[in-house]
Amino acid sequence: MDRLGLLESFVIALDEGSLNRAAQRRGISQPAMSLQIKQLETLLGHELLHRSSTGVKPTRAGQLIYTQAQALLSGYDRMCAELSALEESVSGTFRISTSTFFGRIILGPVLLEINQAYPDLNIVMKLEDRLIDVVRENVDLAIRSGTLGDMDGAARKIAQMETVLFATPSYLDQTGRPKVPEDLKRLKFIQHHEDQTGGFFPLMLEGVEYQAPVHVGFTADDPDLIIRAVTNHTGYARAPRLFLEEALWDGRFEEVLPSYHPPHKDIYAVYPSRHSYDKRHDVVITALLERMEAMSVASIARQRPPAAILA
Repeated sequence: MDRLGLLESFVIALDEGSLNRAAQRRGISQPAMSLQIKQLETLLGHELLHRSSTGVKPTRAGQLIYTQAQALLSGYDRMCAELSALEESVSGTFRISTSTFFGRIILGPVLLEINQAYPDLNIVMKLEDRLIDVVRENVDLAIRSGTLGDMDGAARKIAQMETVLFATPSYLDQTGRPKVPEDLKRLKFIQHHEDQTGGFFPLMLEGVEYQAPVHVGFTADDPDLIIRAVTNHTGYARAPRLFLEEALWDGRFEEVLPSYHPPHKDIYAVYPSRHSYDKRHDVVITALLERMEAMSVASIARQRPPAAILA
């Protein structure tokens, strides 16, 4: 048994004045309690208790150990209470990393609201379109989508984002609008470096998967550059619908093969370890999911035809 546990058993024995009652309080047998006292005496090299038919009393050494043990146990309890309060507090410096688009459109506004609600919380937000190691780079929380790669730390999937294939109307006027997945071979795919297609891309229609041929014309790891390439009528790309909502609504972009559905993007929360997860993580992730849900509901409403909205 650990030394702190032995000291606690010793203090309880003197508080109760009886090894039997102390054993009952600890939920162990009397012989087990006697063994713990003996282990402590051996460890300290002193007899600590006078034993008699009426109970136990401290020796001179036992009285000294009793006083010191009470202080140690009290300090330990205070430390545990402070640790518990720390886990429940929303304060201090909290470093968050996410991708550029996700940070600008979704997470950034969430963090601004959290910063107002919790004035003692100092949020440091990093926007970077690369896979980071939260342990080595001293990041408290990373929000990532798609592939995580090799990394230290703990990760859990917290959400999914619907993705769409999109292009400019001008590009589709020029190349012809695909009607079935096979038609995509006429178009150039602007590929994010994570989306290594291998020549085909899975699309779903009414529960059936179709392998659409992909002709990659450009690959980049910068979402801004991919959007710029699409805007310049270079080809089509894939991105979360939430990122494109306004541009799809006002006609700058057009959905390609709107009846077919590309794979969703998984969203992960990554943190140094399961033990590092605290109230601050919970506050950020909960607020983020609430915002994504609200944006998704608004997106669905905007996709309905006017008659459906008025019905």
